[in-house]
Amino acid sequence: MANLPKRGLVTALALFLVDQIIKWAVTGPMGLRSLGDVREIVPIFNLRFVPNYGISLGLLTADSNASRWALVAMTGAIALAVAFWMTRERNPVDQVALGCVLGGALGNILDRVRFGYVVDFADLHFGEWRPFLVFNVADAAITIGVLVLLARALLVRDRPAPVEKSNA
Repeated sequence: MANLPKRGLVTALALFLVDQIIKWAVTGPMGLRSLGDVREIVPIFNLRFVPNYGISLGLLTADSNASRWALVAMTGAIALAVAFWMTRERNPVDQVALGCVLGGALGNILDRVRFGYVVDFADLHFGEWRPFLVFNVADAAITIGVLVLLARALLVRDRPAPVEKSNA
């Protein structure tokens, strides 16, 4: 138990809860429940209800019940692999990044199980130009976690442990 990646697990749990609470607020009290429902927050950011039946960038759209559960199984397998990786990871920054990916994945998996789609709502735009598709907290957490892992893998070299001298 002492070797559990606490930072990563706390990050995953916190992001999962924040994602689900915000999705509940958007679709519940704020009343954004149907495609096309929108609420302007500031001129460049709207809350817009968009049910996402696929994965990133609209790929692998689940247009049947079988494909929905196949996506749940596939993303569940990925989440299990990330959780396993996190238990092996000793670097605290990587543990937190993996926690971001895991928490986001679990939030989107729960949506797909409950509703058959992922609730997307964050619409950043500059006039008609939208640099991102409509997304949610889980999507942002996954993206940030992956970017941190990539940046660390490509740009950061951990210092090797000092070599002990032997008295031979």
